[in-house]
Amino acid sequence: MKTFRIGGVHPAENKLSANQPIKVAELPKVAVYPMGQHIGAPAKCIVAKGDKVKVGTMIAEAGGFVSAPIFSGVSGTVLKVDTVIDASGYAKPAVYITVEGDEWEPTIDRSEALVTLKDKPELTPEDIVNKIKAAGVVGMGGACFPTHVKLCPPPGAKPEWVIINAVECEPYLTADHRLMLEKADEILVGVDLLMKGGKVTKGFIGIEENKPDAIALLTEKCKANYPNIEVVPLKTKYPQGGEKQLIDAVVARQVPAPPAIPVNVGAIVQNVGTAYAVYEAVMKNKPLFERIVTVTGKSLKQPSNFLTRMGTPMSQLIDACGGLPEDTGKVIGGGPMMGKALVNIEVPICKGSSGVLIMNNKEARRGEPLPCIRCAKCVGACPMGLEPYLLATCSGKQMWEKVEAEEITSCIECGSCQFTCPSNRPMLDLIRMGKQTVMGIIRARQAAAAPKK
Repeated sequence: MKTFRIGGVHPAENKLSANQPIKVAELPKVAVYPMGQHIGAPAKCIVAKGDKVKVGTMIAEAGGFVSAPIFSGVSGTVLKVDTVIDASGYAKPAVYITVEGDEWEPTIDRSEALVTLKDKPELTPEDIVNKIKAAGVVGMGGACFPTHVKLCPPPGAKPEWVIINAVECEPYLTADHRLMLEKADEILVGVDLLMKGGKVTKGFIGIEENKPDAIALLTEKCKANYPNIEVVPLKTKYPQGGEKQLIDAVVARQVPAPPAIPVNVGAIVQNVGTAYAVYEAVMKNKPLFERIVTVTGKSLKQPSNFLTRMGTPMSQLIDACGGLPEDTGKVIGGGPMMGKALVNIEVPICKGSSGVLIMNNKEARRGEPLPCIRCAKCVGACPMGLEPYLLATCSGKQMWEKVEAEEITSCIECGSCQFTCPSNRPMLDLIRMGKQTVMGIIRARQAAAAPKK
């Protein structure tokens, strides 16, 4: 069974909602849309208080090439343009829309009919990329990198394959699993579109072996209709969903340290949810304004998977699962390994909101940090081959030159180091701080070195 070569851990899977079919979440009374729902420049608001919008109306345009527009997932009236605390815990510019009915833009094809490339042979790679860009599609696995940018590689980089990340290695989350079971045909058309848009002829779908039903279903459909797409079963190991780890597992190539990117070794990596969003954008003229969200937790009455319009408060989804349990210790946006604790449960669902995890008091309690015992478990677990104990210690001491030299920017923030630490050291927290600081230093250095206009 294939897997990546360096590091990795095996946290308890806790896929409590894996057997729960996708349900359509109710519309919110007020939908809230932060302007920064992707990597890159924030979107620029193009609506004002009192404006009327429909489902699929653009409310913010892309702020640059590495950016994405934002669309309303509801119909109604713009209540205000203000700020909101998003999943990062910081106040961000946002558009508030009072929901009135559910009127969609007429250009969106709402039929269930499957549309394939055979139905639209006139679509060129450029057409596909432009439609993806116009629809605001970004990486749905959580990183939220604008999808059209990955399909436009830098000069000298030649893509050879599209690799679909259907791993969903993060504990508790099941949104991608359910999507594969319920929308397999649409996903495969999306993969076909990504291959044509990226000008490659081979596609892979990496799925961990703990999803045998999804592996069987997609394998059967690929053999019948998509001979250029191969389903690759993978050993269950975290963080196999990291794009560098996935590339290593599927095609046995390793991406060098930054500034190298996956396409430098021939790979364009996209999430399985992104493939589905690409299908809807290109074949149904549907912008990205809704996604599948897992709401789960051991004390939650009914863990579930919801098709949710962006802008819906997380509290509404929690209520739909039976309400916030009395023993709640922490609410996480995302999964337990890479997710972040939320400051409140009114945070709106955004493009990168893969899940909401309610942790009980016992799970949420951190152990008392103890001195490092030099066991090197963190080194063995690191999928990037780094020395987390060193990066964490030097970050805590603000030794920025040292951590930059030790390649802190290569850290993917997977949390494997902290998960394995017998001394409960807050390594991920310190490394995140150090990485952000060093990246700021690098940007400042590059700006200072740039020619003056």
